Amino acid sequence: MSFARLILERYSVRAYLPDPVEEDQLQQILEAGRLAPTAANKQPIHVIVIRTAGREAEIKRIYSAEWFSRAPLVLAVCGVKEAGWIRRRYDGQSYLFVDAAIVMDHMILAATELGLGTCWVAAFDPQAARDVLALPEGVEPILFTPLGYPASTPGPKTRKPLSEIVHYDHW
Repeated sequence: MSFARLILERYSVRAYLPDPVEEDQLQQILEAGRLAPTAANKQPIHVIVIRTAGREAEIKRIYSAEWFSRAPLVLAVCGVKEAGWIRRRYDGQSYLFVDAAIVMDHMILAATELGLGTCWVAAFDPQAARDVLALPEGVEPILFTPLGYPASTPGPKTRKPLSEIVHYDHW
């Protein structure tokens, strides 16, 4: 599948079939995340694969939408705060969240190419995530996505036109 087609086909899936994700597909998705670029190649990101069967109530503590815990898997992207690159010379900006976003995006696109559905979730309860995932001190839960076969079809994609978001030479 061409990259242009891949980004057109990706959509936020909010209904999943109960069919399990094949292990080789999961490994391809995780490998895509592993190969994602990170600032200074620090690779401060860890992915937790959560099998949802029998854990639905616990997973709903993280994010309560019914569809979130109905996918057979949920992927949690976490960052190790002290391991990330920081732009110290100028403003001390940490790139941990940028790295996590790139890793998640790589995995989501790999899943789409394999016919699997995902939905980027950042509106979760961080303390519940820490508790459910037993995260050690210094590890930040950053992003989640359910992972499974879609039980829905995409609606039309609405995005702002380029003229509203692209600038040349200055703002």
